[in-house]
Amino acid sequence: MTEQTALSDAPGTKGAGAKPDAAVVRDALGVGVAVGLSGFAFGVTSAGSGLTLAQTCALSLLVFTGASQFALVGALAAGGNPLTAAAGAFFLGVRNAFYGLRLSQLLALPRAVRPFAAQWVIDETAAVALAQPTRRAVRIGFTVTGLTLYVLWNLTTLLGALGAEAIGDTDAWGLDAAGPAVFLALLAPMLKDTTERAVAAVAVLLGLGLLPVLPAGVPVLVAALAAPLVLWARGRRAGGAEDDGAARGAVKDDGAVRGAAEGEDGR
Repeated sequence: MTEQTALSDAPGTKGAGAKPDAAVVRDALGVGVAVGLSGFAFGVTSAGSGLTLAQTCALSLLVFTGASQFALVGALAAGGNPLTAAAGAFFLGVRNAFYGLRLSQLLALPRAVRPFAAQWVIDETAAVALAQPTRRAVRIGFTVTGLTLYVLWNLTTLLGALGAEAIGDTDAWGLDAAGPAVFLALLAPMLKDTTERAVAAVAVLLGLGLLPVLPAGVPVLVAALAAPLVLWARGRRAGGAEDDGAARGAVKDDGAVRGAAEGEDGR
């Protein structure tokens, strides 16, 4: 019932959960512009890693998921195997499929539009859309964020790739860290419980700890094991707690039985 109320899209709805269209557009533009400008850093980094202008622009036009793009060019720049680099980028991009499962229910778009909307299912559009109280607001937030980000990201990617030669050594400017920094800034507020924070911490430890000993791109793949490891440890701890509780209950019951038996002997 709550879900239906929260996603009401009836014309003229002005309930307590409604949000003005202008406010949704403002929030969506803020995210789209802020993140879209970091495409410049990707363009510079990609060109610096040896990709051509056409390859760099194709990545932004067709892949369009910043973290995966940075992971790919970063692994290539570090001398990693192209297949390993592509695999790391792919596994980072898989998270968008899970966003899509939820967004497909909230957006409820016509079947013919869904393949085009799928191109915009990324961290930023999901974050803005999921924060909205009504279906109309979800659609506005998703569309404005996606359109703004797609246009700006591709434009700044082009500018960055063209200006890479003028900038020179990208490592000296630290532009290769801009993409991951933006991604972490968006991710941090979403880590709301202990399990999510533990998964993030273990992933960081695995990624950074294995960076000196594994080929470029492989630490990212290994870091994906953080979630099952944390969930396994949590399950074992919960199982142990249940066993301890059952054991304490058995001891208590045994004590009660003995007390009753002693009482009968006394009588």
